[in-house]
Amino acid sequence: MEYLEWRHVFKLDPAKEISDEALTRVCESGTDAILVGGTDGITLELVMDLLMRVRQYSVTVALEISTIESVSPGFDYYFIPTVLNSTKTEWVKDLHIEAIKEFGDFVDWNELVPEGYCILNPDCKAAHITEAQTELKEVDVIAQARLAEKFFKLPIFYVEYSGIYGDPTMVRAAKSVLKSTRLFYGGGITSVQQAIEMSKIADTIVVGNHIYDNLEEAIETVKAVHEISL
Repeated sequence: MEYLEWRHVFKLDPAKEISDEALTRVCESGTDAILVGGTDGITLELVMDLLMRVRQYSVTVALEISTIESVSPGFDYYFIPTVLNSTKTEWVKDLHIEAIKEFGDFVDWNELVPEGYCILNPDCKAAHITEAQTELKEVDVIAQARLAEKFFKLPIFYVEYSGIYGDPTMVRAAKSVLKSTRLFYGGGITSVQQAIEMSKIADTIVVGNHIYDNLEEAIETVKAVHEISL
C-alpha cells in the first residue's frame, strides 16, 4: 500500500508523445510514482510501449484503467476509477462488473486500487463522457467524500478538475471530512505555487498536462511538494 504515502505523482498519457530525454527527466525527478492513463485514444499497444519505456527506471508505475482492452500486465498497481458524480451507472459500476466477469478468476486483487472520482470541470472530456454532474456545492463535495470513505470504504477520493486549476475551497471541503481515505487532487497545475497550494490541502497531487507544456516547471513541482512534507 505504498500509494498511501505518495505526495507527488506524474501522470503520463499513452496517447501523447514524449521524448526519451523528457521521459528520463520525469522518471528520475524524484516523483513518488508515474500514473499511466488518459481519456482518448488509449490502446493496448500504446500502454505497453509506455510501460516498457518507464520500466527502464526504478520509479513505481501504476495504470489507471480507462478501457478493459488497454489493460496490460507489468504494472505495480492498477487504479480503478468509479465516478461517483456520474449520472450513468456505466461509469460507477457497470464497466467494473464486465471487467470482473472477464478477469475475476485470475486477477491479483492486492494490485487493484479503487478510486472514488469527483469530476468538477464541466468542460473536460472526462465529464462529457461520464455525464458527470459537475455543478456541485461544497456540501455536495463533502457528501461525495463521505460516500467514498464511509459507505464504499474506498482508499482514495480523487477531486478531478482535468484541464483547469481547481477551487481550493472545494478541495479543502473534501479534506475536512476524510479520516482514512486519501485525498488526491488533479487538474491544471501549471506552476510551483499551485503545486504548493494544493499540496497543503490534498494528500497527493497529480501533475499531468504540464509535463507536455512546460517540462522544466513540471519537474520543479516535485521538489517543492516534497519540501512541504519534510
